[in-house]
Amino acid sequence: MKVYTKTGDKGTTALFGGTRVPKHHIRIESYGTVDELNSHIGLIRDQDISSIHKNCLIIIQNKLFTLGAILATAPEKAVLKSGKERLNIQKISEEDLATLEQQIDLMETELPPMTHFVLPGGHPTVSYCHIARCVCRRAERLATQLHENEPTDEMVLKYLNRLSDYLFVLARKLSHELKAEEVQWIPEKI
Repeated sequence: MKVYTKTGDKGTTALFGGTRVPKHHIRIESYGTVDELNSHIGLIRDQDISSIHKNCLIIIQNKLFTLGAILATAPEKAVLKSGKERLNIQKISEEDLATLEQQIDLMETELPPMTHFVLPGGHPTVSYCHIARCVCRRAERLATQLHENEPTDEMVLKYLNRLSDYLFVLARKLSHELKAEEVQWIPEKI
């Protein structure tokens, strides 16, 4: 199988199931941003961090591929004529959300309470987390826009929402582990 197909040379691409849409379609923007997020998470995983974080990030990356496949499937093509789902993969579940929440809660038990917003930065690894969090929020915004136009699996929206929270707490946890300064945002008085 060749990497290049030339079928997208005129600015369209195929969704899972064969429907062709413009490459700027909100569905493409949604799963493309999830793919971008997955790459940023890979960059975090490549840093010198604990195997606990790395293992959790691998699980998240796998879930993001699932999420991308869901987003890449047009609703009208999601079910075959036989009634069987076209995507023969495990969907995002309540358990997946619970796993993220458990990880967030576990990390927060080891962190000082947050009294102010924090400025992104302090260490390259922490900054990578904040970049991933921002990309996750963008993916969430695009997925909610898609959902308004073409309803999709609501677990996709929930997972992205929870994942951005996880990435924020991971940034704080890595600041703590790497002994990086966590700079609080103190608004200037008028």
